[in-house]
Amino acid sequence: MSALPALDDAMRFRDLVAARLGLHFDDTKLLNLATLLGARCGGDSTRYLAALGTMPAQAGELYQLAAALTVTETYFYRAIDQIRAFAEFALPARLALLDGQAPIRVLSAGCASGEEPYTMAMAAREAAPQCAQQLVLTAIDANPAMLDKARRARYGRWAMRDLPEATRARWFRADGDSFVLDESICKAVSFSQRNLAQEDAVFWGESTLDIVFCRNVLMYFTPAQAQAAVARIARALVPGGFLFLGHAETLRGLSTDFHLCHTHETFYYQRKPVLGQSEEAPPLADLGWKPRPGAPAPGDTGWIDAIGSAARRIDALAAAAPRAAAAAPAAATPDLQHALASLHSEQFAHSLDLIERLPAQFAADPDVLLLKAATLCQSGAAAAAETVCQQLLGLEEFNAGAHYVLALCREQHGDIHGARTHYQSAAYLDPGFALARLRLGLLERRQSRLEAARRELDQALRLLQQEEASRLLLFGGGFTRETLIGLCRAELAAFGVPHGH
Repeated sequence: MSALPALDDAMRFRDLVAARLGLHFDDTKLLNLATLLGARCGGDSTRYLAALGTMPAQAGELYQLAAALTVTETYFYRAIDQIRAFAEFALPARLALLDGQAPIRVLSAGCASGEEPYTMAMAAREAAPQCAQQLVLTAIDANPAMLDKARRARYGRWAMRDLPEATRARWFRADGDSFVLDESICKAVSFSQRNLAQEDAVFWGESTLDIVFCRNVLMYFTPAQAQAAVARIARALVPGGFLFLGHAETLRGLSTDFHLCHTHETFYYQRKPVLGQSEEAPPLADLGWKPRPGAPAPGDTGWIDAIGSAARRIDALAAAAPRAAAAAPAAATPDLQHALASLHSEQFAHSLDLIERLPAQFAADPDVLLLKAATLCQSGAAAAAETVCQQLLGLEEFNAGAHYVLALCREQHGDIHGARTHYQSAAYLDPGFALARLRLGLLERRQSRLEAARRELDQALRLLQQEEASRLLLFGGGFTRETLIGLCRAELAAFGVPHGH
């Protein structure tokens, strides 16, 4: 067995992979990268790395690296909830805006071996057969081997594992141990070799697409590459066009050019009418809220990255404020840590008093609004808390904390559907939000959705052990981490999950 390349070479390889392919890997993947580098460099990592930095963007080596570094396994009708949202909502929405003659242009980015775009073609035929001639479905991937497999349209049983029997009988014919896709579906999809991390002004032309699926691709990119890729997609989508990401991917921190949608038990996005501006899209989904008209576009300031340090952050803002504000007495500087401690000890009136005494220029600060909403909600003033949450969502549309407080308010009003939707929104926008998972699990159990309850509570237990102390102070309702963990374990025990889980 040959020796692995040096650590410095592995780190340089990682940097080149990020620069050339947009793929991001942390330190835990350095050994894997070193192993791959050793397998590709032919014993001379210095020469290989030098060549990698200068080879053309279409070089075969780059595509082979992309294939080796990403997961290409997929299957038909994967993410069925998003397929249903595409066929039953997004596609009809675009059809309704067209004159019956204009093409509906759909893209599957990162299509791998073709199961996703072929699924979209089948679902479209079954949901809206009248649009068959209008649908123009393009699929792209950086891996030529996967594209060759997609064009052959021959699949084994494993790729069919979630395919409804009636759908398989309609669109496939058995050929030995394989299944061959119907030619009409094959002809409905055109495949192209492209790297989403690379700029291509012609392909990503302005307003050239109606719907884009880009599932489980951005998760591999560096933040800068992901942001650039989303910007290209936003530019290429028509106003009101739809973007579907993987279940573990969000646009939080990547783009302000989309509204969040929720139908068919899944989340996806609709492009705003004007890029870079805050025009409000028509209400589309069952989220139970919409941004305040004329509100600024959502930003990536974070919903409450560390509420305990908010006072210091506001001090810094005050230093940059106009001279009159900077010259204000020190007593005017808010003590948010004290307000948070008062909330945790259920001294709601005192917490609200501290918040109300803030200088006027901080009244609309997102952290301040979230603390105020949480305090109002926990004090029983649900209607007032919802008003503050709506104001916050007008500032930051992808604010997970606002959705969590809205869910609590909806529970207080007896609106179980609304509460569930907002808890799901909070968990989607912030996958590490343990308390959103916990409350959702308890809600699912009360609705006798036992499998969903067990799944959410299991996630909550795992996340609670790493949950930020400041977040527990803000949303924990006065309970300690240990108490919440004990609650999770007790609930899971009822499902037969071991106590020490």
